[in-house]
Formats: sequence, structure tokens, C-alpha cells
Amino acid sequence: MDKLIPVTIITGFLGAGKTTLLNRILTEEHGQKIAVIENEFGEESIDNDLLVRNEDEEIITMNNGCICCTIRGDLAENLIRLMEKKKEGSAQFERVIIETTGLADPGPVAQTFFMDEEVSQFYMVDGIITVVDALNGGRTLDEQEPAQAQVGFADRILLSKVDLVDSEIVDDLCARLHRMNPRAPIIECNMGNVDIREVLDIHGFNLDAALELDPDFLKEAQEEGEHHHHGDHCCCGHDHDHDGECSCGHHHEEGETCSCGHHHHHPRHDDEIAAFVFESDKPFDPARLDSYMRTLTQVYGPDMLRYKGVLYMTGTDRRMIFQGVHMLMAADLDKPWGDQKPTNKIVFIGRRLPKKAILQGLETCLV
Repeated sequence: MDKLIPVTIITGFLGAGKTTLLNRILTEEHGQKIAVIENEFGEESIDNDLLVRNEDEEIITMNNGCICCTIRGDLAENLIRLMEKKKEGSAQFERVIIETTGLADPGPVAQTFFMDEEVSQFYMVDGIITVVDALNGGRTLDEQEPAQAQVGFADRILLSKVDLVDSEIVDDLCARLHRMNPRAPIIECNMGNVDIREVLDIHGFNLDAALELDPDFLKEAQEEGEHHHHGDHCCCGHDHDHDGECSCGHHHEEGETCSCGHHHHHPRHDDEIAAFVFESDKPFDPARLDSYMRTLTQVYGPDMLRYKGVLYMTGTDRRMIFQGVHMLMAADLDKPWGDQKPTNKIVFIGRRLPKKAILQGLETCLV
């Protein structure tokens, strides 16, 4: 037990392809022993031919040496029970994969590894993998709040069934997913066919890893104010709603010019989940930032899905790596800034967060 057991959380809406991906991982010749925790059996569970099943057992041995257990009660209890079996020698595994139900918000699962001291003593979250169905993904995101939360939590987004839709639909969906979660790479994955290195050992929750954020997202965030959004006033004095309806009474299609003389574009999807970034070259005062973040998470914690950043703090010449899930936060000192110019960069991914107020609040924590 000289190192923590890495845990991969696989999530995604019903029918997205989670179980197909899990089957792919379990049948891959990777030479690793994996413990699988399922929180549902039945039509969505691992295929029967992969299992040597005994209805009276919680721990099930698979034909490739992996093991599986159903969740009967608290996740933490199952993880601790697995570790006890490992110590006893009755279960051999080097990593854990948790497959959530398709309707689940993965937040509580990830929080288990922050909140439970005994669990955090033995396990660490390696990453959250979210599978999105390209065929039905757009409609699912429109209609299902859990699907949006699953995207917001993702460290990797696997896009399945891309062979069943036109490339334009795939491009539009990828753009939408990127706006919702700019820090998660999007990888096409038909029938679970994905390089295992894209799923395991990705260090998505590793505090020693630097913040990964698409530079184009930063540019988009800076230019955001130049576009009309739902409920915004056009500089012509008219309101434009999310359907392109101007208060002058006309509906404007893509490329059409309003009588006010302004050009209108199709709006973006008004998703519950969105991302934004805070940047500054000024250092944070540690006490002020700690107080502000505690207050922020008390008020908006349930809607703060993921937040992660590199912080420039007074009192140290080293970078601070910071991240959180809902109301739980953690921070570690990283390497010295060295020749790199110190700067703050934090990305927030959440549900209807008050972007302007949060950015202004962070400004008050700077020195």
C-alpha cells in the first residue's frame, strides 16, 4: 500500500455508450487488474458474458481477472471493503473504475474522495470520463440537466456514434461541448474504440498538474462582450431574445440585417452549464482569497461543478495549484515560478454562476 489506487469515473447519459467503453477497457490486453464498481445492474450493466456471476456475492470475478462489485449502500463503504479484501489477499487490483448510472450527477461520487478520510488514504481520482452520444447528444443536453452536469465535470469527453451523423452536426456539438467545458479534450470514440491512454492515467484531478485550458477559450471569453446574448440590449436600443427576435418586431435569421442596421447571428445554446476564466498579473492575498472562496462555495457550492487554477500568491515564490468540486477545495504548492512571469489563471465550470460578480469578488482579493 505504498501508493494510492487510481480511480476512473465513467459517466454519461443513458445510452451514450458507457458500458461499451467499459467493456473495451476490460477486454483490452493492458495487463492491469481492475476493480469495477457498478451502481446499477440490468440492461445497462456489464455484458453477462464478461462475468462469472454469483447472485449471493457482492464481489464478482470476471473472465479476464478483473473484479466487479455492485453498490449496495454507500460508495465509501464499498471502496473500504474492497481495500480490506485487497489486504487480505482475496481481491487483487491495481486501479478502480466506477461506472455511474446514466441519470447521475458525478459530483457526489468525486466528492467521496475529498470528504472521506479513510477513502482518501487509499484512493485518488485519476479522472472523470464523460461519454456523449453524437446522435442524440444535442437533444439530451437541451432536455436533461444531469447530462449537462456530466459534461461540466469531465476531464475527457468521448464522443460516440459519430459515424451515424453528418460532420456538421459533430462540429456543432463539439463547439457546444467546448463552450461548456473548455478544459476537457474531446475524442471521437465509436463502439468504445479509444486508446486506453486517453482514458487511464490522465491525471485529470492531479494537483501537481498545471492548468490545461484551450487558449482559444481565453480569447473567446475576452471577446464575449462584443456579441448579443439572451436578454442583452443591442447598441441600436433593441432587445434580442434567444430566438433572434428583436423588439422591433422582426425575426432575424443567420446573416440577416435588422432595420436598425445591425447584423444578427444565430445565438449559442443557452445551456445551464457554462465556463469562464479569471486572469490577473497581480498576486492574491492568501487570507482574503481563502475567506472569499469559502463564502463563495457556501452560497454557490452546489452549482460550482469544477474549478481549477494556477495561483500567484504573496508570501511565496512558488506557484499554487488550486482546484475544487462543489464546496470542497484543495491546494498544493507547486514548483517555483523561476523565469516564468507569475500570473493567476482560474477556470470555473458551473450552473448559472454569476460570472460578473465572481470575477469582481476575486479582484478584491488581489494585492
